Amino acid sequence: MAGTDGVTGGTGAGWSDRFEQGLHPFIERFNASIGFDITLLQEDLDGSVAHARMLGRCGLISSDESAALIEGLETIRREAAAGSFVPGLDDEDVHFAVERRLIALLGPLGKKLHTGRSRNDQVGTDLRLWLRRRIDGLDERLQRFQRALLHQALDHAETLIPGYTHLQRAQPLLLAHHLLAYVEMAQRDRERLADVRRRVNVSPLGAAALAGTPLPIDRRATAADLGFEGVYANSLDAVSDRDFTVEFAAAASLVMAHLSRLAEEVIVWASEEFGFVRLSDRCATGSSLMPQKKNPDVPELVRGKTGRVFGHLQGLLTMIKGLPLAYNKDFQEDKEALFDCVRTTEDCLEAMAIVFEEGLAFRPERLARAVQSDYANATDVADYLVGRGVPFREAYQLVGGLVKTCLEEGVLLRDLPLERWQALHPSFEADIHAAIDPRRVVEVRTSEGGTGHRRVREQLERWSALLL
Repeated sequence: MAGTDGVTGGTGAGWSDRFEQGLHPFIERFNASIGFDITLLQEDLDGSVAHARMLGRCGLISSDESAALIEGLETIRREAAAGSFVPGLDDEDVHFAVERRLIALLGPLGKKLHTGRSRNDQVGTDLRLWLRRRIDGLDERLQRFQRALLHQALDHAETLIPGYTHLQRAQPLLLAHHLLAYVEMAQRDRERLADVRRRVNVSPLGAAALAGTPLPIDRRATAADLGFEGVYANSLDAVSDRDFTVEFAAAASLVMAHLSRLAEEVIVWASEEFGFVRLSDRCATGSSLMPQKKNPDVPELVRGKTGRVFGHLQGLLTMIKGLPLAYNKDFQEDKEALFDCVRTTEDCLEAMAIVFEEGLAFRPERLARAVQSDYANATDVADYLVGRGVPFREAYQLVGGLVKTCLEEGVLLRDLPLERWQALHPSFEADIHAAIDPRRVVEVRTSEGGTGHRRVREQLERWSALLL
């Protein structure tokens, strides 16, 4: 008969005595996940402690055995903290690694821990516990990012910036209004992640391999111990559901899309052609050849890393699309993708928060020159005529022709004398110059959600109450 040096039997493996030979060395490496799922160690210990406690409460093991198992698990936790618990390739995964060490510590008693559960529900539990904590951490990072933007907005509540559509000058804005748009995006990101967290926070533990167990376990007790809001109603669904990984990757992809949009703006703003911001030495690098260069490496990296998260979303969708119920080894591929999604999103949020905390300074004088040197007030000329009874489409055509003439002559609307205005239309009066001043153009945009000073002050007060 085969030896029984594994966790539950089989030569050198955690399988039954049906197996007489060990794995081919390459297949052993190919099959193992210990190299990355050791990330789930703390969650595996947490889930196992709750499971051991429940087994004792339900009388499936004695209270003394339950206490001994819990102490053994906490010993492993202490060993891991001290660096002395270092599983190897022969442990295959974090779950066998813990169980093997528990058996080494407690002898045959350690073999009782797996009563009433499977690696299938165990890994699902670990992954949900891990992701739940990381979602909470991402929410904190998103709040920090929002605060960094808000502080800049408060500092620039009166600063104007050109607004763009199609990357063409459109209308002037308050810089605070521009920055608060990203605060709003981040808030939607937080709401999406909170919604994902709600579906992550359901316990599969006790579904066992796929069909549940005949043992009188208490799934709701372990769920409550672990802070889950409920349990899966269907054991097949419990062990095969990876929707939450896709949902998280989708939410993370939107976080990254928003960061990438802002990163692109910072890159453009920092260029000599725009010159809207100066980069600090703390968040920029130089060139190995050109001594005058200061490169926006941080936003460029954020822009580049966005593709990694997008790719993981596609990979996770592809992984689950053709899988029959219930558990399949394909699910091993969810972890590296999920771990990297979280790590990349965390790092990019941290980096962009630092950029806005101390990595750049806006240049109000350069911004002021920019909003004074274009035709972004042309719409306000049309609005001026509309206010005096001229149909909008007629006013639109008149102003379009005027802008064309000004471009040909190389003059700005602000520089036209009153007689030129009145020659265009008799409704123009001496107040036209004040009406198209950029600050006035911004001030009158008082519709709800607009860039007018009063509306922006309302939003600054709102966000200060929420974030500061």
